[in-house]
Amino acid sequence: MKVEYPGLIRQALPSGSVIYRVRPKGQHSRRIQIYAAPGDEDFSRQYSLARRGVKPDPLKKPSEEALPQSIGWLVNSYLEYLEERVKAGTTSAKTLKKKRNLLNRLLVDPDKRMQIPQEKLIEMQDKMGSTPAQADAFIEAVAVLFDWAIERKRMKENPARGIKSIYRKGDGATPWKAADVKTFFAKHKPGSKPHVAMSVLLWTGCRIEDLTMLGRRHECVIDEVDALRWVPFKKGSSEVCIPLLEPLRAATRAPVVQGETYVLGRGGKPYASGDAMSAMFKRWCVDAGLPHLSAHGVRKGLAEVLAELGCSQYEIMAILGHSEAKTSEVYTRRVERWNLARGAMEKVSWSNAF
Repeated sequence: MKVEYPGLIRQALPSGSVIYRVRPKGQHSRRIQIYAAPGDEDFSRQYSLARRGVKPDPLKKPSEEALPQSIGWLVNSYLEYLEERVKAGTTSAKTLKKKRNLLNRLLVDPDKRMQIPQEKLIEMQDKMGSTPAQADAFIEAVAVLFDWAIERKRMKENPARGIKSIYRKGDGATPWKAADVKTFFAKHKPGSKPHVAMSVLLWTGCRIEDLTMLGRRHECVIDEVDALRWVPFKKGSSEVCIPLLEPLRAATRAPVVQGETYVLGRGGKPYASGDAMSAMFKRWCVDAGLPHLSAHGVRKGLAEVLAELGCSQYEIMAILGHSEAKTSEVYTRRVERWNLARGAMEKVSWSNAF
């Protein structure tokens, strides 16, 4: 069956797979098989050669081009493995992107041997000292790479294991307060994209990446109550079922243009990724005079408000989609400590201890 390219023939095999052959110009009886389909990275090269009557070689994978047993060979073999997992749906494309960005540092000199001395890895970590969280993420990515290699008998030792972390976790994103939300809404009026985005974050507690898929298709009725039901993108998250509150309904119906998701990007299409959505939300915060705040701070602020209202960590888990109680406990512990401290001081002030 001919496709959109002159001389290109699509052939379905009995096995169910599909191959492509090309008829060279002026050679009606000849057929040359190519190893790429329309839309593939190497299709144009192979198709052009075949139309000239030249049989193209299949495009080699980066691991096949690399020096065997080199760090370039190992990293590319691992990334190709992750690519197949993404195709199978067992690994997220976001994970692959992060791994690729981190491990690309090892490809500056791809022909070096793959067994990197631990002191060299520590030296690389030290050079990233201005971004300690990123430095630790790099070491962890290398450690996972080497674990993968050891499981496949390509290496015997993992020099990345045992390297100390240099990042000291702080308080994280600044929680939004009621006054911050009012300031944001004063700048971004109902019907605007920022107003819809903030409303969804505020009344669902979802993560920023969930804004790229949440929409009317997630609305349902549970026990005669209008609700939202979805499974967050974050791996391991539990399903979230929460009432669809009237402020959220009103905010999502206000825009003139409606689409697949509540928050729409250019052309009325969903945002392509959580990173793109996060960057845009940050811009909206800056426009509202709130450069110190971010999307995650909305979720964190909601969690603290819920804790202050007396919600248990399990109630917070149900709203925020936490799969482990210890995650929600972060928010309830601070409130519990305050209540205990206040109660203790009241006892002291009313006693005759002093």
